Amino acid sequence: MSLGKLFNGRIFDSKIHSKNVSGKERWLGYLLGPCGALLLNAVLSTYLNIYYTDVLKIGGLFLVIFPLASKIFDAFTNVVMGYIIDRTKTKQGKARPWLLISAPLLTLSGITLFVVPNANSTFGLIWIVFSYNLFYSFAFTIYNMSHSLMCPLSTRNTVQRGGLSVFNQISSIMMSGILVALVFPMLIMPALGVDANKWILVMSILSALAFPLTLLEYYFTKERVSEEQQNVDTNKIPFLTQLKIVFTDKYMILLLVYFLIYSLGTSLKNIGLVYYCNYVLGSYQDGITQTLVSVLGGIPMGIGIFAVWPLAKKFGKRNVTLAGFLIYSLGSALCWMTPANLYLVLIGQFIKNIGGLPCAYVFMALFADGLDHIEWKSGIRCDGISMSIYNIIAVSIVGIVTAIFNGALTSLGYIAPITLGEFLSNPSKYSSYTTQLSALEISRLTDSTTTIAFNQNSAVSNLFIFSFVGLETITGIILAILLAFLNVEKTIDRKHLVIKERQKENCLANGEEWIDPEIKATLDEERFITESENNFIEELKEKCNKNKKLNFDDELNKYKAKVENDRIKKENAHKQKEAKELAKKEKIEKKKANKLANLSKEQLQKHEERLALKAKKDNKMWLKEKEKGESYYKKIQDELNRKYHY
Repeated sequence: MSLGKLFNGRIFDSKIHSKNVSGKERWLGYLLGPCGALLLNAVLSTYLNIYYTDVLKIGGLFLVIFPLASKIFDAFTNVVMGYIIDRTKTKQGKARPWLLISAPLLTLSGITLFVVPNANSTFGLIWIVFSYNLFYSFAFTIYNMSHSLMCPLSTRNTVQRGGLSVFNQISSIMMSGILVALVFPMLIMPALGVDANKWILVMSILSALAFPLTLLEYYFTKERVSEEQQNVDTNKIPFLTQLKIVFTDKYMILLLVYFLIYSLGTSLKNIGLVYYCNYVLGSYQDGITQTLVSVLGGIPMGIGIFAVWPLAKKFGKRNVTLAGFLIYSLGSALCWMTPANLYLVLIGQFIKNIGGLPCAYVFMALFADGLDHIEWKSGIRCDGISMSIYNIIAVSIVGIVTAIFNGALTSLGYIAPITLGEFLSNPSKYSSYTTQLSALEISRLTDSTTTIAFNQNSAVSNLFIFSFVGLETITGIILAILLAFLNVEKTIDRKHLVIKERQKENCLANGEEWIDPEIKATLDEERFITESENNFIEELKEKCNKNKKLNFDDELNKYKAKVENDRIKKENAHKQKEAKELAKKEKIEKKKANKLANLSKEQLQKHEERLALKAKKDNKMWLKEKEKGESYYKKIQDELNRKYHY
C-alpha cells in the first residue's frame, strides 16, 4: 500500500478544517504538540555529551571521529528526506504524514541512546553509534524536516504565518527551556550525578512523552499551501533542477549562510554551557549556577512573546532581527570580558537574550518568505530540498563543533568526575589533581555514589569560556552585517498575487476549473461540516436501533439545536473579532490623522515627499526584481518544457 492510499483513511484526518489559522491550531498544533520532541532534543543537545564523557567515561579519539561520521550520514538522510517530502502526495499533505511516522521512532530511539550495554567494550561503542544515528539520522530527521515545514505550508497569510512562527518557537524556547534551564540543573542533574541507571529512567520518561505530543501536533495542524491547485507535479521535477533553483537564489543563500553562522555560535554555546557552569562560574552540578544563568538569561524570551511580533510587523522582520543581533553581541561581549563574575554574566545573558528575541521568534517566518520567493521566481516549490539543506547545516555544525570540542577536551587535559568509591579505592591515581571539595568535606561523605569533581587547568577553563560566550560575540556582529542584505519580505505580498495569478492561468490552460484557494478552503470547510453531520445521523440511527429507549427524532433535534447553537456562537465570535480588528484599525488611522493634523504645512509637505520617495523607491525595487524574476521564471519553465515535456 502506498503512503497516499494509507493516509486516505478518516482516522488520519486533521482535526483542523478552517480556511484560516484557528486557535486550536496555534495552541495544540504549534505550541503544545512539538514540546515532546523538542524537549527531548533540547535535553540531548545539552546533556548527551555529558552522559558520554562523565557517566560512561568515554573519551579520546572515538568522541572526535564518531560525531563527525554520524553527522555526515545525518546530512545524507536529510537530503533523502527532503527529496521524499517534495514527492509525497497524500490527502493529509506532504510533510504532515511524516510527523505521524516519526512519533514512535522518537520514543524508541530516545531510550536506546541511554541503555548502553558495557559502554567501553567494542559492542558498547557500536551500540552508541547505532543508537545515536537511529535518533538523529532517522527519527529526529523525519520529525524535524516535517515539523519545520508546517509553518511555511500552513498558510500564505504573512500575519498568520508570523503568529504561527511565534507559537512554534514558544514550545522550544519557553516550555523546553523551562525544563532544560530550570528543572534539570536545579533538581534533576544533582540527583542523577554519574549514576547510569538514574539517567536511563529519566530519559526513558522524556522519550515516552514525545509519542502522544507528536500525535497532537499531527492532528491539530493543516497544510493549506499544499492544498492549492498547482500546475507542476513535483514528482517529475529533477532533483538537480531543484538544487540549482535553491542555490541560485540570493535570498535563500543569505538565509542559509545566516543559519550556518548562527548555528555555529549556538551549537558551541549549548555544548559548553554545563561545563562552563560546572567549572568556571560554579561547582559541579551545584543545582543553582546553571539555573541562574539559563533562567535569568531566558526571562526576555518570555517577555518577547508579547513584544517581538508587533515590532516585526511595524519595522519589518529583517530590521528588528538586525537590531537584535547588535544588542546580542553587546551582551555576549560583557560576559566574555568578565567570565567568572556571576553577577555581570547574568546581566550580560539578560542583554544578549533581549537581542536574540527576533531571531528566536521570527526567523522561520523569514525562511517561509524565502520559500515563497523561490516559488514566485521559478514556478516551483522547493520546500523539501530547501529544508534538507537547512537541516544539513544544523546537523553538520553540531557534529563538527562536538568533534572539535571533545578533541580539545582530551588534548587540553580535561579530568572527568568520578564517584567517591572510585576516588577512595585508588587515591594515588588522583593525588596530582585538586578536587572541588576540600579533604575535610570528602572525609565526611558516606555515600560511595557521591560525585567528586576536579578543578580544571586554565586551558580547559578558557575553552569553556570561549565556547559559552566568546564565539557568540563574534557571530552576532557578523549576522547583523549579513542581515543588511536580506530584504526578502519587502515585496512578498506582490509575489503572492503573481503566484495566484499563475496558478489560475495554468489551471485554465489545462482545461480545469479554477477555484480561488480562499473559496476552495471555505467549500472544503462546508463539505466537512456536511459530512460530519451525515456521519453523525447514520451513527445515531444505528445507536437508536440498538437502544429502544432512545427516540431518533428527539435525539436528532437535540443534535441540530446544539449545531445551530455552536454556529451562532462561532458567528458571534467571528463578528466580535472583526469588530475588534476594525476598531483597532480605526484607532490607528485616527492616531495617524491626528498626528498629521498637528503638522505645519512645511512638515506635512516634507512628510508627503518622504512617503512619495519611499513609494517610488519600493516600486523601482519591485520593477527591477520583477524583470529579473520573470526572466528567470521563463528560463526555468522553458528548460522544463524542453527537457522534460511539461
